[in-house]
Amino acid sequence: MNIAFFLIPKKEVVFLPVTCTMRQAIERMEYHRYTAVPLVDPDGRYVGTITEGDLLWKMKNTPDLTFENTEKISLKDVPLRIENEPVRIEAKIDNLLNLAITQNFIPVVDDEGVFIGIIRRREIIEYFSRQLLAKNGSC
Repeated sequence: MNIAFFLIPKKEVVFLPVTCTMRQAIERMEYHRYTAVPLVDPDGRYVGTITEGDLLWKMKNTPDLTFENTEKISLKDVPLRIENEPVRIEAKIDNLLNLAITQNFIPVVDDEGVFIGIIRRREIIEYFSRQLLAKNGSC
């Protein structure tokens, strides 16, 4: 099975450039009600995932940092605590499933590491649930 079947393309995904500020990230995450979003460099390559926790820890560990001056802190200056490992688009399904065990979403990159979208754990579970139900003859 090709993992592209599960792909949510980049144009439908909320992601942020590392050049964004903390303030922009907080506001975007609040608006979309996300707790984590992929980060890309100026060339569009996936560089990591920023979480609410990363932003909170940065605020806690930066003396005199207030919400108002988060617009002066670039996301590239925020340490990422969790490594959300990407998968290449040509990866096998077992690689995807191994990552889905510990990640809510899996960033997908092309051969050059350019971010092309995500695969959510939810769609994987829903697909295999439908397969199981169909196999067992349930509705």
